[in-house]
Amino acid sequence: MLKYAMLAGAALVAAPVLAQATATAPQTSAPAGAATGQANPSGAIASPQGSTTDAVPMQSTAREQPATGSQVAQVVDTEFPTYDKNGDGKLSAVEFGGWMVALKSKTDPSTSSDAPETKKWVSAAFAQADADKNKSLTKTEVTRFLTQG
Repeated sequence: MLKYAMLAGAALVAAPVLAQATATAPQTSAPAGAATGQANPSGAIASPQGSTTDAVPMQSTAREQPATGSQVAQVVDTEFPTYDKNGDGKLSAVEFGGWMVALKSKTDPSTSSDAPETKKWVSAAFAQADADKNKSLTKTEVTRFLTQG
């Protein structure tokens, strides 16, 4: 459950990157000829200039498929410095907790960092992510933790 919540949070953080990579055709409110009753046999949508372009269906696969390992790694590389407050290249339990609460808050706005269940959840996540048990997390450990299935 915890992994899925964090993976969903990572996917939400990565969504702007995915949106930039996906090009869609401009769409108008009605197909060509709809106002005049004429049929549009090509199934194309008229652009404002009068030419037609092939219709591109809305893509919802970014929300249906889990983020790939490389996408999670990219998000971790981008976000890690934000939460590494002391700049030592590692996350303490407090720094990691701040990140996890921020991720969970994106999927569940009622999340409170002071709630006992949230503290327990963050503590369990940190213990699971800290593979070498040195009380700090590297980018590799965070990435591995977030990509576990």
